[in-house]
Amino acid sequence: MGDLDAAFMGAALALSERTRGRTAPNPNVGCVIVREGRVVGRGWTQPGGRPHAEAMALGQAGAAARGGTAYVTLEPCAHVSARGPACAELLIAAGVTRVVAALGDPDPRTNGEGFARLAEAGVAVDQDVRAAEARAAMAGFLARRALGRPMVTLKLALSLDGMIARADGESQWITGAEARAHTHLERSRHEAILVGRGTFEADAPRLDVRLPGLEARSPRRLLLSSTAAAPGWEQLRAPAAIADLAGVDHLFVEGGAGAASAFLAADLVDRLLLYRAPILIGAGRPALGDIGLDSLAEAHGRWRLADARRLGQDRLEVYHRIR
Repeated sequence: MGDLDAAFMGAALALSERTRGRTAPNPNVGCVIVREGRVVGRGWTQPGGRPHAEAMALGQAGAAARGGTAYVTLEPCAHVSARGPACAELLIAAGVTRVVAALGDPDPRTNGEGFARLAEAGVAVDQDVRAAEARAAMAGFLARRALGRPMVTLKLALSLDGMIARADGESQWITGAEARAHTHLERSRHEAILVGRGTFEADAPRLDVRLPGLEARSPRRLLLSSTAAAPGWEQLRAPAAIADLAGVDHLFVEGGAGAASAFLAADLVDRLLLYRAPILIGAGRPALGDIGLDSLAEAHGRWRLADARRLGQDRLEVYHRIR
C-alpha cells in the first residue's frame, strides 16, 4: 500500500461516516475518484441506501473518471437491483482503469463477483487497503451479516463509584454539557435507540438528537419491556428480539441498569461507552445488576480499550468486545 493509496482511502473512509446509521440495510460506503493525482469525484451512500457511493462519485466526476482510479471502502456491488445498476458495471462503463478497495463485500450477491467483473474488463484491482478502519466504519453492516443482528453500543453515564443515580432516582445530570452533546452525536449515528421500562417511567426520555443541524437524524425509539407497550414506541420483549429489527444495523442502548444488564448478560453488547463524571454519590443506584458471570475469571479478557478522551470535566472511555 502506497502513501497516496492510503491517503485517498482515508478520504473515502471519512466520506463513509457521513451517513452511518442512515443507510441500512445497505452499507455506508465512501468513494473517491482520482485522476492524475486530483480528486474528480466524491460520493457516499445516501440515506436509505441509494444512490450508492460509486454512482454519486461517478456522477460528479463525469468524463473525468475515464482513466482514473476509484478508491472505495467496500467491493463494488455486482448485482442489478430495481433501485439501481451494479456499481462494478458503472465503473467499467465510466472507463475507470483501477479500483482500490478496503474490504470485500460479504453480501452473497457480490462476495468477490464485483472484483471478478472488474478484472475481466481489464480494470486493475487492489484490495485490503486500510481494511481495519473500513471494518470499524461499517461495523453495523458487517455485524448484521456475520451475527444476524445489529451492532449494539451500550452507553452508561456514571459517577466515579459506579452509580447512575442517587438512591431516590435523581440522575439529571450526572455528566456535563460536553458529554451530553457527545451522546447526542452518538444517537445520530444509530438507526434505533433503546431504554428499559424503568428509565421510561422515571425519566420520560425524548431520546432525540438536539444538536443544531442534526435534529432530523433522531433514531427510532425502542422500549425493552415485557409488559404494556407505549404509544409512539416500538416494543421489544427480550434483547434477542433485536435480530428481527428491520432497517436497523446500529442499536444504541441508553438506559437504565436493567436494560444494560440484560444486554450484557445476553452477550449482545459490541461497544461500550462509559462517561465518567468526577463525582461520588455513595449510596445510590448502581450502573449494573447481575450480568450472568459465574466467576471473576469470566470477567477478564472480554473488553479492549479503544479510545479515551476528556469531555469537559468528564472522561469518556470506549471499549470493544473481544470476540
